[in-house]
Amino acid sequence: MKINALKKELDGILPGLAASIIISLISQFLARFLPTLGAALIAILLGMLLGNTLLNRPELGQGTKFSEKRLLEYAIVLNGLILDFQVLKSAGVKGFGFIMLQMGLTIFVTYHLGKIFGFGKRFALLMGAGNAVCGSSAIGTVSPIVQADNKDKGISITIVNLTGTALMILLPILGAVFYGSDTLRTSALIGGTVQSVGQVVAAAKLVNDEVVTLATVFKLMRVLLIIGVAVLYGRMNMNEGESLFTRKKRAGITAGEAADGAGASASPAAVSYGVPWFLTGFVVFFLIRSFIGVPDRVLIASKAISTQFEVAALAAIGMRVKFADIIKEGPKAMLYGLTVGAVQVLMAVALIRVFFG
Repeated sequence: MKINALKKELDGILPGLAASIIISLISQFLARFLPTLGAALIAILLGMLLGNTLLNRPELGQGTKFSEKRLLEYAIVLNGLILDFQVLKSAGVKGFGFIMLQMGLTIFVTYHLGKIFGFGKRFALLMGAGNAVCGSSAIGTVSPIVQADNKDKGISITIVNLTGTALMILLPILGAVFYGSDTLRTSALIGGTVQSVGQVVAAAKLVNDEVVTLATVFKLMRVLLIIGVAVLYGRMNMNEGESLFTRKKRAGITAGEAADGAGASASPAAVSYGVPWFLTGFVVFFLIRSFIGVPDRVLIASKAISTQFEVAALAAIGMRVKFADIIKEGPKAMLYGLTVGAVQVLMAVALIRVFFG
């Protein structure tokens, strides 16, 4: 039975995974003739084009989701071997302070902008977590804490991902304009602003590998702080003075849905705030590189494999951006998301000036 289940899962993943790999290989070939664009940007654009036309097929969805999520996670773990203490020191205490302020301000501003745009508290809180921390993963973590319904969860994930895609392409350009070839400030801009881990890697890849490494460090600081955000949201929800039954009733959550986990969490303490596995792997590899050492040939192989994973994942990200989603969610929600993204960038630029000169 287990073998049959594994075979069925592989059969579902392989078509989309194969499409992502093929697009990545084509992109790397085209990058030889278009070095200014680079394989990363070509993979994203080609993925978007094909994902909305020839490859707009439901059977590819499971494989592209696997490619977007897992391949980037594997790449991040391998990047732990590339990182050493000298790179980490370049971010340092100032870098952590920058991330703390950027995240706090993002949640505060996103919440109050949500009120201005006329959205409910739960939707605004989901948007705050998604933009401040790590996109859809953060939304999935805090949604049971704030008792959000499936509609708010789905729309917030779509808007945050679309905003992240826009920033993923825009910020490398802004970084070059504002900071030239300065790795630290460019990495802080990308790693401290772009929504998901995959989008950070994608945006940084459009600059250079040094920015990929350091921007990932900034981003992983944000991912680690999801625990604090979850606890904060739990306290905010408890302070509303409502019973759990009242919150579930207003959110439209039935007893059956609560039983199978759709809206279940009797209290913030019931929610698991686990550290993502790839963050643990990244840290382990970083410690191995720093204290034990790794042969040069292993480092070279790790970097090559990581690059292949990254480009294939970027192709999948492009394929999963559907133009129909942009139209479907309406101008008001999209305007809210893009406004939040623009404010995030402005705040990051101001804080980078304060912390890094």
